[in-house]
Amino acid sequence: MKIAVIGDGGWGTANALLLTSYGHEVTIWGAFPDYIEEMRRTGRNERYLKGVLLPKSLNLTADRAEAVKGAEVVVLAPPSKYFTSVVGGFKGLVKGDALVVSITKGLCEKTNRRMTDLAEELLGIGPVVALAGPSHAEEVARGMPTTVVAACTDEEKAKRVQTIWSGPNFRVYTSDDPVGVEIGGAVKNVLAIAVGCSDGRGFGDNTRAALITRGLVEMKRFVLAYGGKPETLSGLAGVGDLIVTCTSTHSRNHYVGERLGRGEHIEDILKSMQMVAEGVWNAKVVHEIAARLGVEMPICELVYALCYGGFNACDAVQTMMGRELKPE
Repeated sequence: MKIAVIGDGGWGTANALLLTSYGHEVTIWGAFPDYIEEMRRTGRNERYLKGVLLPKSLNLTADRAEAVKGAEVVVLAPPSKYFTSVVGGFKGLVKGDALVVSITKGLCEKTNRRMTDLAEELLGIGPVVALAGPSHAEEVARGMPTTVVAACTDEEKAKRVQTIWSGPNFRVYTSDDPVGVEIGGAVKNVLAIAVGCSDGRGFGDNTRAALITRGLVEMKRFVLAYGGKPETLSGLAGVGDLIVTCTSTHSRNHYVGERLGRGEHIEDILKSMQMVAEGVWNAKVVHEIAARLGVEMPICELVYALCYGGFNACDAVQTMMGRELKPE
């Protein structure tokens, strides 16, 4: 098949490598011609996926029309903060019968909307499939066994993604709940900052387990209020992605939390990072949506306060442990 991947970040590149390994004709589009040329010249994407060779059969371009020309599958992989501007630039260029798949984990910072919802409006094509789950780009690119879920209101489209993406080291399940899958993929990044902060403070396994468990409760409350199915979060896009993001050395959100826990300021942390930490942006979005829907999310609220309210880690711990006692 002819497949276009929109976004040259780590996760977009890892998916492109996976699909190329199956024999598909894959093209990666990146926004910056100079960096695309560097990737072509070096055969690597050292900025976003260090130490992984790019096969010569993988096409690279900064030209939008060239990237999606004749593409039967279009994979959307820009960071959530830039999703609207990037995907909007492809309006009128994507074939009407193309299978469109969003692999971006997050919510729109300006509109608070889900990525598949935005993509359907921006491209005039739908429904769009959401692909998510515990899947660090660094491991997928190196062929480590990984399992994710493809979610869509159109069962046949979800099954098509399942067939295209599944292989010896990559297994895909299907779901009819894109809301639950996408919300899980956004909120888990916020919670990973909380766990990272705990680890940065030098706390132990007890604290980490409590944050992950109670964080999952917050995710389920949020999904229910948003219109998704809380049971979806018992699967790969919920508890699965939450565990891997909260415990892995690959997790950029956990890394941000660790540094917050050690007393660093969020502005300094973000300035020093080349990679994107979606949880910082999405802490604000989750805060806004939760307030509008009346959802109680104390852990996510503390992450918001750490990132935007001038809170420090000591204040966050005292606030959390001093909350009113209640039944589980």
